[in-house]
Amino acid sequence: MTPGLYRVHKPVGPTSFSMVQSFLEETRATPGKRVPVCHGGTLDPFAEGLLLMLVGQATRLFELLHTVPKTYEADVVWGTETDTGDLHGKPVFQADASRLTPESLDAALQTFLGWREQIPPATSAKKVGGEPAYRKAHRGETVELPPSRVYLHSARWVSHALPGTSRLTMTCRGGYYVRSLARDLGRMLGCGAHLSSLRRTEIGPWKDPEPGTRVGAFGRDLLPWARVRPLTDQEVGELRAARSIAVRGTLPPDWRLPPGFPDPEAPVRGFHQGRLTFLLSERDGSLWSHTELRGGL
Repeated sequence: MTPGLYRVHKPVGPTSFSMVQSFLEETRATPGKRVPVCHGGTLDPFAEGLLLMLVGQATRLFELLHTVPKTYEADVVWGTETDTGDLHGKPVFQADASRLTPESLDAALQTFLGWREQIPPATSAKKVGGEPAYRKAHRGETVELPPSRVYLHSARWVSHALPGTSRLTMTCRGGYYVRSLARDLGRMLGCGAHLSSLRRTEIGPWKDPEPGTRVGAFGRDLLPWARVRPLTDQEVGELRAARSIAVRGTLPPDWRLPPGFPDPEAPVRGFHQGRLTFLLSERDGSLWSHTELRGGL
């Protein structure tokens, strides 16, 4: 399997890690050195949609995917809060949702836009004492997670079937929990709420592919929100010798972030012979090697 980034559709049911395992099995079928594989951001088993798979040197891009826009569609059920925030959890609070109106839901949703503190679900993948919180929660242990700083860029209701359900579409930064948004909306409105479905439709420029398909991204299709610096043979030598090169010649990104979205502070992509070979940092008016991707992507 060629090193790079792959878009796959995760169906409802499997874990994100099981998708990684299937990729690992495929890479191990080819004799030779072991190839690392990871995913670019977890989707819960009850959720479906776009999952990014990173293979080979592309696994070193993982942290850079966290700060770009992620778009979701979700169905919110009113009247019941569950301990997991989704349809598989146990009810922990129930109340009458008959007074909900589209106008009251619009007003409530607007208060969550921008930066704010959010407490992750007890069944999230956040680490507690080096162990994912969901493992402790599934053993019946009490899990108390500290709030995280999260960002919601845009959100709107697509449709309503009140007082039962509403459909939401939203774009956020990585690290945002849609289950927590449903929980907090239900608490604000006094009726409780949880998710019955969740689908990730986009991450940055990449869209959810058709089920059963796999779409690769290589070269200029990787990290397209970052600036580009073509590199000569001599400049590659300078960077490998821990010396800087000129900023001059840097090109703009290949893809623009939504207006107003926080700057992901991406490194400059260094391309040599058409392949992504360096991640460069700018300081003191020059470009320096931050990461070399041996062999290129």
